[in-house]
Amino acid sequence: MRLRGYIFSRQFMGERVPQNIQNLVIRDYCQKGNNKYLLSATEYAMDNSSYIFNQILRDINNIDGIVAYSVFQLPCDDKTRIDSLSLIVGQGKQIHFAAESLKVVNNHDINRINLIWKTRKVIDLMESKLEWRYHE
Repeated sequence: MRLRGYIFSRQFMGERVPQNIQNLVIRDYCQKGNNKYLLSATEYAMDNSSYIFNQILRDINNIDGIVAYSVFQLPCDDKTRIDSLSLIVGQGKQIHFAAESLKVVNNHDINRINLIWKTRKVIDLMESKLEWRYHE
């Protein structure tokens, strides 16, 4: 399977991972899964940018799927994220997430990714409320 890499040049969900480390993790993931790693496309540094991700989606017919460093590099907006994943699955393609060792190949997987995202958002919200109370 030929998978296009997708990495970030900015922070995501409070994490900052150097690009070379993201690429190493993706390359290792692809080797272990016997997938051909196509060089990574790097998302722009502007907050909430998904320009490069959308470009990969437009060109998805030329590859078998995408391998991102993390599931948390998907668009933050729930509808946009679900629509993007549905587009990938609907075209018989896959998206993999190397850091979490997850992949999306069907609607059940999309629901699982959405649940992971919602859980992370609730945790982040609760942490910010606790931090706010701590500083009162």
